[in-house]
Amino acid sequence: MLRSRWMQLVALLFVFVFASVSLIQQMALPEVEGFTRQSAAALNLQLFLLPLFLLTIGSMSIAGDVESGWLSLLKTYPITLRQYVFGKYAALLLSFFVMLALSFSVVIGTGAFVGQLGISWVFVVLSFLIVLIFAAIALLIGAIAKSRLHALALSLVLWASWLLLLSYALMAIGTFSAGHVLQKLLIVNIHINPAEWLRFGYFLLSKQEAVLGPAFYSFTNFYSSPFGLFVYACLSVLWIILSLGFAVFILDRKGRVE
Repeated sequence: MLRSRWMQLVALLFVFVFASVSLIQQMALPEVEGFTRQSAAALNLQLFLLPLFLLTIGSMSIAGDVESGWLSLLKTYPITLRQYVFGKYAALLLSFFVMLALSFSVVIGTGAFVGQLGISWVFVVLSFLIVLIFAAIALLIGAIAKSRLHALALSLVLWASWLLLLSYALMAIGTFSAGHVLQKLLIVNIHINPAEWLRFGYFLLSKQEAVLGPAFYSFTNFYSSPFGLFVYACLSVLWIILSLGFAVFILDRKGRVE
């Protein structure tokens, strides 16, 4: 995967954009504690680029094997579908972990020259959590897709829905619905939308729950407690386990149909 030209171009693009935005934000704004425009820009960049790259590359990885017949050939070897999926998952994780490490190194190295340019541990944890969750979802999409083009289309539709369409739909609903109804819809969206789930996790880990406003006090108060953080971790792991489990199940069912 690291030898793939597509992966190399994606890595270069991500490192350049992430380092540039971090540097520009740091030079344009003073160092302030809390959730600032700088941290918001870095968070939005991670939530836009990483899921897009993960979903497209990861889904086409499995869909390409199915389309080319490579998966059928692998089935003749002493390897189970579970080993195949988890092997793909490990390769995807390691490739993007290398990309993240490279981007963080560039930002920290640049900070040695411009001063005070660094990365918080919360942001690092969130970045790796994005990779863990969306890599599993990408493999599920690849298992569902019939071809690489189908996988690419599904990935873009889900990415646009999670990152753009659902947010705009909730904004539109908020113009004519009651406040308590919109509040419940937002809470549901946080739990079914992995992008918003990870954004909410950033607020929890950075102790910035107040960003959501007083209307969500009970909700954020629960998740900011030790038990709530445990529930958040369990639900995050559930995203990964269910996605990988369904990917194995779907590939197994496709094999039986063939």
